[in-house]
Amino acid sequence: MPWSNQNGGGGGPWGGGGGNNGGNKNPWGQGPNRPRGGGGGRGNGGPPDLEEIFRRGQDQLKSVVPGGFNGGVAAIIGLLIVGFVLINSIYTVQPDERGVEMRFGKPKEEISMPGLHYHFWPLETVEMVKITEQQQNIGSKSGTGDQSAAGLMLSGDQNIVNVQFSVLFSVTDPKAYLFNVENPADTLQQVAESAMREVVGRRPAQDIFRDNRQAIAEDVKTTIQATMDSYGAGISVNTVAIEDAAPPREVADAFDEVQRAEQDEDRFVEEANQYSNQVLGKARGQAAQIREEAAAYKGRVVQEAQGEAQRFISVYEAYLKAPDVTRKRLYLETMQGVLGKSKKFILDEKNGQGVLPYLPLNEIGKPAQSGGAQ
Repeated sequence: MPWSNQNGGGGGPWGGGGGNNGGNKNPWGQGPNRPRGGGGGRGNGGPPDLEEIFRRGQDQLKSVVPGGFNGGVAAIIGLLIVGFVLINSIYTVQPDERGVEMRFGKPKEEISMPGLHYHFWPLETVEMVKITEQQQNIGSKSGTGDQSAAGLMLSGDQNIVNVQFSVLFSVTDPKAYLFNVENPADTLQQVAESAMREVVGRRPAQDIFRDNRQAIAEDVKTTIQATMDSYGAGISVNTVAIEDAAPPREVADAFDEVQRAEQDEDRFVEEANQYSNQVLGKARGQAAQIREEAAAYKGRVVQEAQGEAQRFISVYEAYLKAPDVTRKRLYLETMQGVLGKSKKFILDEKNGQGVLPYLPLNEIGKPAQSGGAQ
């Protein structure tokens, strides 16, 4: 030990001299040598003896571990190996996952459902697959990188469009997802890009820009699902969402001008249609009014003619029964109609002696003139 005395009177680690009360003492006034007795290797409150502590630890280990110290190390190593194997053999499947166990690399038939499971590691391993809906984005709004190049497509009318869309899918067969396709995510991206190019290439650019995005998305979804089913990828495509469709940046200004011109054209056509509808509506209303008036006039004339004919027939039937009376009545009615509409003056011949020679018959009946201007 570093503190053991040498030659019975050497100085301590701090070089203290021997003799009298100064020999074999440390800065606390106590020498390093202590008796090896009880009290845990301490004597008179001094520091512990490290050799004694190590020796006692070995004795206790021998008493606890069967077979002594050497056999105990082997047992401990064996226990550690067993614990390590048990830890790796137990695994947990989350609610949004499914587990596929493999024995010597070959997948088993059963699928591990959510919960705690056990397998014989290292002979068996397990792969976890998320079955919840996942999203695959294609194209880039930044306009740079491989994703942007993936979004550039040629439309049916020879226009270039930059399409950004996403594919939402879920895993329906975890075993097929893991083993039938080497990289399902990359395969799905390539299939989706190819399907979108095929559908956009059959349609004009206006359809993808504004008019018919939903129909294009449905066609792309159907194509992707059919292709992935042919690969046996175990994927179900839920939704294809077209997030943005725009021309390349180099021709964006020219395309905006074309769009504004088309909007102006649509506005002018709409205004012309409104004016046409207004004029046609007014003309149709006038025509309907004239037809109604003509129909009313026709009905009135027909009814009057039918009434006159019926009256004539009635008079004729009465004339056949009493010719003299009917003739006289017709004469009186005719005279009443003629005289009732004309001006007439009746003079009594018997009492006409007092009539003046001049009688202003033409002035009779005219309204009297006012006395003068006011």
